[in-house]
Amino acid sequence: MNLSKQIEAVLFWKAEPVNIGKLAELLGSDVVAVRSALVELETMLAGRGLTLVQTADEVMLGTAKDLSPLIEKLTKDELSRDLGKAGLETLSIILYQGPITRAEIDYIRGVNSQFIIRNLLIRGLVERVENPKDARSFLYKTTLDTLSHLGISKIEELPEYDIVRKEIDAFRNSKVADIQMPNVQ
Repeated sequence: MNLSKQIEAVLFWKAEPVNIGKLAELLGSDVVAVRSALVELETMLAGRGLTLVQTADEVMLGTAKDLSPLIEKLTKDELSRDLGKAGLETLSIILYQGPITRAEIDYIRGVNSQFIIRNLLIRGLVERVENPKDARSFLYKTTLDTLSHLGISKIEELPEYDIVRKEIDAFRNSKVADIQMPNVQ
């Protein structure tokens, strides 16, 4: 299969910057071939709605420069809408369990949370920080602006903080136990 198409698919799926060395590893290729395929992909995307955004060692898909006014309008429209149930649920998980990985959020919610998290990031309600335990993933945590908006000075002041944390931890531990010891009848 064409390496540039594989790279496009991975970048679309990840929806975040990807290290070029990691791309090579994921696709069973080498860095030189990946860099060559990135040049090919950049050419394929010319004049389209997407473009490659690159640094020396990372790459991601981004919106074409000439479509910035459209994206800005959509972002403003998105920010004027209510968070919705999924947004509040995800924000609550991050508030009570953060810093937390997207995979852990997905696990607790039982669904993919990528677009909800993106919405929370755009609104400035959460922020993404490097994961010290795994350089391949990020952690999501609440911003100081969110705490200020909620009228609290530290996360422990959230309503029933200790109780909710214990319930979520118990849920997570029971799910791990279910996976390790399936219920046999």
